[in-house]
Amino acid sequence: MLLSNQRITLSPFDETDRDLFIEFFMDPETMKHVYAPFTYEEAVAAFEIKSRPWTPESNSWLSFSISSLDSGEKLGHLGLKIINHEAKIAEVGYMIKQSAQGKGFAGEALNLVKDYGFEELQLNKLTATCSVENTGSFKLLEKLGFIREGCLQQNSIINNRYVDDYVYGICKSHIAEI
Repeated sequence: MLLSNQRITLSPFDETDRDLFIEFFMDPETMKHVYAPFTYEEAVAAFEIKSRPWTPESNSWLSFSISSLDSGEKLGHLGLKIINHEAKIAEVGYMIKQSAQGKGFAGEALNLVKDYGFEELQLNKLTATCSVENTGSFKLLEKLGFIREGCLQQNSIINNRYVDDYVYGICKSHIAEI
């Protein structure tokens, strides 16, 4: 399965995504709003889990590589995980390499996955969680129509420090209103 627009393509993880994934998860700057940086071994193990085959019945992540159509360069990755099969709710998350940030790639990728989730998977709602300190991420979610549904106090531990998280959601029925 490939999802694409005029600038990017999303494809399920394969072995060619391994190096960038490991680089992301070991980099303190990339991980500052997500987790403490992983060791090499932890990053390899996480990639193995995230790159497993996926079906709509899965309880795991559908992980996509984000690539430039022009150059083929790997720009980042985006994942979708159905967290409530009965209510048709999925969580999304994304990481973009620093050199590609601020250029619209994450928004385009998120829109492709949003369309795929609502149209192909017939999901009812997408959610996202991000640190209150991750301004770029929560501004992007708001720009794309996600609604801030709450703030979870001390919801995550990043680098041995409790961090508050914002929770966002967008419902299929609200898409026409945006």
